[in-house]
Amino acid sequence: QVQFVESGGGSVQPGGSLTLSCAASGFSSDSNGIGWFRQAPGKEREGVSCLSSGDGSTYYAYFVEGRFTISRDNAKNTVYLQMNSLKPEDTAVYYCATGSCTSGGSVWYTVENWGEGTPVTVSS
Repeated sequence: QVQFVESGGGSVQPGGSLTLSCAASGFSSDSNGIGWFRQAPGKEREGVSCLSSGDGSTYYAYFVEGRFTISRDNAKNTVYLQMNSLKPEDTAVYYCATGSCTSGGSVWYTVENWGEGTPVTVSS
């Protein structure tokens, strides 16, 4: 089974920054994408960012472009999401996930597995 260890969530003021980390195991890094989606209470799931494990291509939702950066440390088998200029509407539970990325604006073509999530709250 794919396993995830997510961390880095918390509370921050608008304009602040957080970095999420996800150590993943039990998946094919050569064929699968890895990244993040989020879900706020009462709202549908939103793709946030995806990184292609094959060629390193990165994909972002329009609402985070220029603010969030996804990266991976292969030696540590860990993916990161650097979040800057956070807004109240970024408040959600963020989930690390594996699947396949898409450039069509939805970030994820398919999501196959995900972790328990780490909450992010942006408020003053």
